[in-house]
Amino acid sequence: MNAENTQRNEKNRLAAHRFFCYLILILITVLCLFSFYILFINATRSHPDIQKGFSAVPGGSFWINLQNIFHDQNLPVLSGIKNSVLVSTGVAALSTYFSAMTAFGIHAYDFRFRKAAFAFIMMVMLVPTQVSALGFVKFMTAVGLRDSFIPLIVPTIASPIVFFFMKQYMESALPLEIVEAARIDGSNEFHTFNFIVVPIMKPAIAVQAIFTFVSAWNNYFLPALLLNSQQKKTLPILIAQMRSADFLKFDMGKVYIMIFIAIVPVIMVYLLLSKYIVRGVALGSVKG
Repeated sequence: MNAENTQRNEKNRLAAHRFFCYLILILITVLCLFSFYILFINATRSHPDIQKGFSAVPGGSFWINLQNIFHDQNLPVLSGIKNSVLVSTGVAALSTYFSAMTAFGIHAYDFRFRKAAFAFIMMVMLVPTQVSALGFVKFMTAVGLRDSFIPLIVPTIASPIVFFFMKQYMESALPLEIVEAARIDGSNEFHTFNFIVVPIMKPAIAVQAIFTFVSAWNNYFLPALLLNSQQKKTLPILIAQMRSADFLKFDMGKVYIMIFIAIVPVIMVYLLLSKYIVRGVALGSVKG
């Protein structure tokens, strides 16, 4: 009887702990999703309704706000979406590929200044973008690349944060014996990287592609400094442009519907590739 009671008490204790964990997770989920819910609610309300205060019930102005956005001649939404997709996709592709290649060079080659190179890259990671922004903008102006997407895409080839994640992932998932076997079989270094290393690195590449895509999609600082023409502005710039409009012409409904349009692709990316985020972070953060 004592053994049965002990076993029953242990099961009850585990059930109580499990219930408490689920309760905490549900509360955290609600807190995280509450802001998205408010965004959706306000995207369906008109400017006067939003000014009245909080409402948990959707309004009836969603399509009106949507039409106002796309019919606004001073707000090129479609070109803004196209520009954001172009910049974000280019940043994600270049950053992940070349960071993985750099990490492969540090991981697979034993050269004299290997540790010094790794330390230098880590030091670069500590430098904020704002510190070098003024000099970068002046340089881009001097070489004639102002108001162009090139300064927003090409420099992301050197991404210390992505490099560090790739390096940690390689240490846990890429044995050097595989690289040595490929060399013995006559594979050159680029062939080894593209056809052997990259397939192994798919989870890490997918994770960093998601993170860099979202970061570039939400980036406002550098695009605002570099892009001048209306047809080249990205979505964050257009949203800020609406927010800083004249108070008498300011429409909160249009602002919320614009933010809703901007955040939908990010949510879709996370939903479609969430399994890669979990798998990649779990494997890349643990050194084998």
